[in-house]
Amino acid sequence: MGNNEKNWGYESVFYQIYPLGLCGAPFANDGVQEHRILKIIEWADHIADLGCNAVYFSPVFESDTHGYNTRDYKKIDCRLGTNEDFRQVCAALHEKGIKVVIDGVFNHVGRGFPQFIDVCGKKWDSPYKDWFYINFDGNSNYNDGLWYEGWEGCFDLVKLNLRNPAVVDHILDAVKYWIEYFDIDGIRLDVAYSLDFDFLKRLRSFTDSLKEDFFLVGELLHGDYSRWVNPEMLHSATNYECYKGIYSSLNSGNMFEICHSLKNRFGPENWCMYRGMHLLNFVDNHDVTRIASILSDPAHLPLAYALMFGMPGIPCIYYGSEWGTKALKSDGDPALRPAFDKPVENELTALIKGLCKARRECKALSYGDLSVPVLTNKQCIIQRDYDGERVFIAINADNSPFTAHFNAGYGLADDYVTGGTHDFGGGSQLAPMSAHIWKCK
Repeated sequence: MGNNEKNWGYESVFYQIYPLGLCGAPFANDGVQEHRILKIIEWADHIADLGCNAVYFSPVFESDTHGYNTRDYKKIDCRLGTNEDFRQVCAALHEKGIKVVIDGVFNHVGRGFPQFIDVCGKKWDSPYKDWFYINFDGNSNYNDGLWYEGWEGCFDLVKLNLRNPAVVDHILDAVKYWIEYFDIDGIRLDVAYSLDFDFLKRLRSFTDSLKEDFFLVGELLHGDYSRWVNPEMLHSATNYECYKGIYSSLNSGNMFEICHSLKNRFGPENWCMYRGMHLLNFVDNHDVTRIASILSDPAHLPLAYALMFGMPGIPCIYYGSEWGTKALKSDGDPALRPAFDKPVENELTALIKGLCKARRECKALSYGDLSVPVLTNKQCIIQRDYDGERVFIAINADNSPFTAHFNAGYGLADDYVTGGTHDFGGGSQLAPMSAHIWKCK
């Protein structure tokens, strides 16, 4: 199952940016050309210093409002800048060794998409009527004189007909342009669970032919991820299955929850669901409450990141959360996607730098087998082994110290959190509310 070959994405730490938010663009497209996207260049040093080597951009192309209602797949949103502006951003990130992945919103477009406007105007006479799921005997919420399918009942998102070769050609032409002009390294596929499987196979074959190691990661919420993540389709997908377990295990004092999920999905047994997969892990993103707002105890924040970096998969940090920004989903999506003048450095960012360093230097964190030699309600030690390398992720989510007794198989280890050496002799001491990554030596 999965993709057992190596890929740059499997060894990366991602940094997610929602550009329309970070750069302070107005919510609705006002048609005014501004060069806000160039602000990202000022953040390149922060992203590199943090230790991230890939940036995933939420939508950047011309849209009606939030980016997911696309108008033009080949034009950077005027609220963000020009195509040349974004090309400069990509070049600046590449200069620092940072890969670039952009959002591909292929399931639906906005009502401002020219081909949809043409259908609304010409009805049966439009050459684009088969680009969408249209019923000319009905009517829409917008009184278009026709009915069309929207994405999950959202009628500002007009569903594309990905079984139409002309639609697929239109999208692939845009993807080719993105690779050739912006030199992107991958695509994050919005609502990948809604995309046609034949389309995904065509996209994978097409991008493989254009750029070696091109990376495809899909947004999946539920279902059997192996249906999408396989050698013919996606390299990776969002790991929503384990996302909830990270924070709820800490909130409920029940580390069994997340460890059960990890063992069930990534354990050594052949029946484990996602062996060989490299899913995109996160503690928050542009669609969910910030991790600093969802944890009951602020002291658990560093522990949540240590868990995310230690579990199988690819860590992804959402801009602003690396210094503990708070925001609630109940306050609306714009609250989750704010503007910041500049990045902040604090104790949490210092911890994340250590976790990123461990990720770069320990192949076991990218490819290692998983076992859990120590597990209680409020403590766990996760073991990762790969090609003679052994790494432990140790968590104490209690207000009291804890001594873990287990056979590490080694006497000493480098500690990526403290920067010192850990001695396994006599038991491993864990301070209250502490997290460690130990590389055995």
